[in-house]
Amino acid sequence: MYQKKLRIVFGVLLAIAMIATGCGQAKNGNSGGSSNNVSSNAGSKNIENLPAAIAAKDEIKLMVIRKIGGDDHTAQFIAGAKQEGESLGFKVDTFSAGGDTAKFHDAIAQATDSDYDGVVISHGDDPATVEAVQKLADKGIPVVAFDSVAELSTIPGVTLTSQDDEALAQFSLDQLVKEKGEEAKIVYLWVDGFPPMVRRNKVYQDTLSKYPGIKEIERFGVANENTSVETQNAVAAMLTKHPKGEIDAIFATWDAFAIGAARALIEAGRTEIKIYGIDVSNADLQVMQEENSPWAATAAVDPKMIGAVNVRLLAKKIAGEETPATYNLEAALIGQEDLKKSSESVNMVSLADIIPGWGTTDAFEEDWMKSLKSANGK
Repeated sequence: MYQKKLRIVFGVLLAIAMIATGCGQAKNGNSGGSSNNVSSNAGSKNIENLPAAIAAKDEIKLMVIRKIGGDDHTAQFIAGAKQEGESLGFKVDTFSAGGDTAKFHDAIAQATDSDYDGVVISHGDDPATVEAVQKLADKGIPVVAFDSVAELSTIPGVTLTSQDDEALAQFSLDQLVKEKGEEAKIVYLWVDGFPPMVRRNKVYQDTLSKYPGIKEIERFGVANENTSVETQNAVAAMLTKHPKGEIDAIFATWDAFAIGAARALIEAGRTEIKIYGIDVSNADLQVMQEENSPWAATAAVDPKMIGAVNVRLLAKKIAGEETPATYNLEAALIGQEDLKKSSESVNMVSLADIIPGWGTTDAFEEDWMKSLKSANGK
């Protein structure tokens, strides 16, 4: 009974927060803020190619709900979604649950009971997510789900998006083998239970089968708001057990793992161990470009672009246009040697000068979307 009362109280407080603040995303992943943009129809009534379903609405409201948080990838994903939606004149509210399953599902429930025109969810990784999305669909609220359980594909009209996790893992592991050899001694930083991690692990296991000389020394991982710090502490403790020569490389399946591992290696003076990671952020690029940095390479998709593409797909659904059941965003490999070619420090924006096509895509950007952006001065 106490837990039931507590859940009711939390739900009321969350509803108040969503109304008062729009459930926005700050860097820590838990604070609120909402768009004050005018509606999609402001100044756009005369757009000839605007879909009737969009033109008929005085205001279009989107909700972006992400389970994980507290990392740069989350902040950039949400920023990309919010920026894209607002450029179309939509109102975009966001919420990051910081890895808290109860908060994640309560946020979806609140969105279901609110007047949103569409919802983006990210990292829904349990059967309850399927039930929650089904309730959204039953109310006619379209959904785009990023890095979420495959069972969502059983719900008509839902689009599943991902970063092409197989390619991400393959790029990183291929670079590891290229630089450290087919008999490398490695540490595997990974955590089970998340759809993208499951896909990346499949590639890792295939790589071990392909190169039987590779030896896994240790594996561990935790996913929470303190992943980087806990990884740093765990790697630091591990290094005390393995002197120089016993570890050649670390394969980190998430940049929150990689940045923690890099800090531990640098502090311990063990930069002979090289890191091959997945995902990227400004903080990651800064670490990779430090003198004697152990972070040799990372495979990634621009997280802001991921957020933007998810919103475009959602906008097409609201417009009544056809959308695919699944969509993989193209991955790229970012090598430390590539970054060294630049005469200036490389960040997420200037990375496009190093990696052709980085951060840009016209996927699902329809002409009417371009017209809306122009009408909204974007």
